[in-house]
Amino acid sequence: MSGTETLLPYLKEKKSEEQEPTIIVDSREANTAQKIVKGLRERGVNIKIEALEKGDYVLSDVCAVERKTVQDFVYTLTRRYLFEQLFHLKEVYPKSLILLEGYLPIIYKYSRIQPASVWGAMFNLAKNGIAMVNTTSYKETIDFLHVAARQEQIVEKRIPTLHPVKKCETVADAQVYFVASLPNIGKEKAIAILKSYKTPLNALMNVDDWSKTVYGLGPKITAKVKEVLDTPCTW
Repeated sequence: MSGTETLLPYLKEKKSEEQEPTIIVDSREANTAQKIVKGLRERGVNIKIEALEKGDYVLSDVCAVERKTVQDFVYTLTRRYLFEQLFHLKEVYPKSLILLEGYLPIIYKYSRIQPASVWGAMFNLAKNGIAMVNTTSYKETIDFLHVAARQEQIVEKRIPTLHPVKKCETVADAQVYFVASLPNIGKEKAIAILKSYKTPLNALMNVDDWSKTVYGLGPKITAKVKEVLDTPCTW
C-alpha cells in the first residue's frame, strides 16, 4: 500500500449480498487438507480444485500461497528444493507467500535441527521478498485464507488465475508462458488466444478483437491487458 492509503477498505464489515471470493486449491492439497477446504466452503468461498504446478492456494493473478506445517517446514530445510520451489512460484505470482501452520516454538524441541537454522531460513525467504504467515491451527489457516482472498478479489478487484510455472522446454511452451503471464489470462486462455491468432505478436496487435474471437475474454480483461501493454515503464 502507498502512504496515502489506509486499512479502512479491509476493515469494513462484509455486506450480506456481497459476493464471496474464489480460491483455486491444488488437488493434492485438497486431499491432505480436507478440513481446510471444508471450512472455506462453509464460509461461502467458491473452491476450484486443480492440479497446480506450484503452490497450494491461488488467491489472485498475483498471489499464491504455499502451506506447510511447522514440522514439514523444518524437514524441508534438509532439502534444497524448498527455496527453488518458492522462488519459481514468486516468478509468476509476485505476492507469493508461505503459510506456516502449527506451534512455532516446537522448533526448540528438535534435536537434529538447530533453531538458528529455522530462523535463518525464514530470514532468507523474507529477504528475498517471500512473506511468511504463522497460524497455530487449521482453523486459523481457514480464517487467513478467507480474509486474504477477500482482500485480493473483493477489495483489489483481482481474479484468481492459473499461471504456468514449469520451465519452457519448447518455443510453444515459451509462447504460452508469455501470453499467460498477462493479467487475468492464465494457461487455458493463453492457449485459446494462440489458437486464434497463431503467434503472440499477432495476438498483441489484435488485442481489441479478443472479446470477439476468444470465448471468456470480455472487455474488462482486454482493458487490463491493454493497460499493461500501453503504460510507459516508470523504472
